[in-house]
Amino acid sequence: MTVQNPPQDYYFSAQEDRSDHRMAMMIPAKLRVPGMRAFPTVVNDLSLSGFSASAVSRMHPGSVCWLTLPGLESQQAEVVWWDDGLVGCAFVNLLSPIVHDAILTRYRD
Repeated sequence: MTVQNPPQDYYFSAQEDRSDHRMAMMIPAKLRVPGMRAFPTVVNDLSLSGFSASAVSRMHPGSVCWLTLPGLESQQAEVVWWDDGLVGCAFVNLLSPIVHDAILTRYRD
């Protein structure tokens, strides 16, 4: 299962956001892939357009997953890369800046 191409405004926002300073953090969360139960993970960085998190099992670029952060509904994402137990994903829909800021405030080191 793959995600359709995101709208053009998402693409530009995501590219701008990737250049933002990313803060190291440890956010407990759950990650789920199709056909599997959610498993515990730790989000290492979070931006409006995506995240990186621990993922012991290989996740293939282009595949769909869902990230559940504490107190939020699951957010659909697409795997961009996987490297030795760490996965990088792009959200299908950008996070709200208000939600993003609240999460950073709560979990900042």
